[in-house]
Amino acid sequence: MQAPSPDIPHVTRLADIDEDAARTLLARYGLSLQCVPDGQSIPGSFWGDEEAGIIGSTVYARSDTPVHSLLHEAGHLIVLPPERRAEVHTDATDSVDEEDATCYLQIVLADELSGVGRERLMADMDAWGYSFRLGSTRAWFDEDAENARHWLIARQMLDEQGRPIFA
Repeated sequence: MQAPSPDIPHVTRLADIDEDAARTLLARYGLSLQCVPDGQSIPGSFWGDEEAGIIGSTVYARSDTPVHSLLHEAGHLIVLPPERRAEVHTDATDSVDEEDATCYLQIVLADELSGVGRERLMADMDAWGYSFRLGSTRAWFDEDAENARHWLIARQMLDEQGRPIFA
C-alpha cells in the first residue's frame, strides 16, 4: 500500500486489519468481501478512488480502502431485506432512515474487528469528513442517533443493549 498523500487523512485501512476477520464479519450477514488489486478501480464504488463498492451481496475493497467505508457499504446491504440486495449496484440508499441506520451500524460493527473498535472508527469518520449536525460522529452517536438505534432494533439488527444480531 502506498503512503497516503499529505492531503488524505490518516485513517484505518483494510491493509491495517485482519482481512479474514472482515470477510468473516460480512459472511455473518450473507455478504462476501471481494478484494480488488491495488491500482484497479473498485467496482460499485459510489465515490470512486479508494472507497468501497457494492454490487448485489458483495462488498468490493482494496488494501487502501478505509475500514469505515468498507463497514458503511456493508451496512447499506445489511439494512436491506435480502431480496433487495440482488438489485443493488453502487447506490443502496432509499431513505434518510436507512442512511442513519447504516451510519449507526457501521460504528457498532467496528467493535467486531480487532484493532478498530467504535472509538477509532468514529475518529476516522470525523477525519474523513462525515458531517453530522452536532459537529462530530461521537456527538451524533451519543446524542442524536436514537432514531437509527430504534430502527435497527425494530428490524432485529441490534438487540436492546445495542449489540449486533447476526443473520
